Amino acid sequence: MRQDDRVTDRDAVPLDPAAMRKQYRAEGLAETDLPETPVAQFARWFAQAATQAHLFEPNAMVVSTANAEGRPSSRTVLLKHFDEQGFVFYTNYNSRKAGDLAENPYVSLLFPWHPMARQVIVSGAARRTGRDETAAYFRTRPHGSQLGAWASAQSSVISGRAELEAAYAELAARYPEGEQVPVPPDWGGFRVAPRSVEFWQGRENRLHDRLRYVAQADGGWRVERLSP
Repeated sequence: MRQDDRVTDRDAVPLDPAAMRKQYRAEGLAETDLPETPVAQFARWFAQAATQAHLFEPNAMVVSTANAEGRPSSRTVLLKHFDEQGFVFYTNYNSRKAGDLAENPYVSLLFPWHPMARQVIVSGAARRTGRDETAAYFRTRPHGSQLGAWASAQSSVISGRAELEAAYAELAARYPEGEQVPVPPDWGGFRVAPRSVEFWQGRENRLHDRLRYVAQADGGWRVERLSP
């Protein structure tokens, strides 16, 4: 690249986020479209995101937690399983998110499927998965990801990238490809049992469809429409 072709911060044209607008024209979402449970509706939209829209990592979700003082934090995590019991993800139990959940189990999951003008928001309480379930999932992970779970003391401060890579190299020598890696004792899953699940469909003129399932005492679900 020639010196003249390089774009510097001084030369960059400032962008105005307020001027960035898209007109949503997707088909709407009606109450009559919904199955009895939010997990069934999620499965329908999830399949469309993966097999029709071919979104990159449609299982990526923003996990928002808050500690005992109410201070929030968010990060992107991959959903690894879902069923009528809840939505499952895995992490280091010494991480910030796990620390928050130990103090305050309530959590929000956001699936931002922007190319489809869709969002799904799950709210509920999280609890740890059993060790047998954690071990069964851990064994399905690629060998390198298994080593990474041991090498990273997630959310802790480290001296630099070299420290992380040195820890990984030591583990790779101890557990070469083909050798079983034990499950780290401080690593495992959380299952979020939903209390409400909102399905958001973008519509033109910002008159979006927002349908929310709310859990009932008898185990059923009430569906309510929210104003956009």
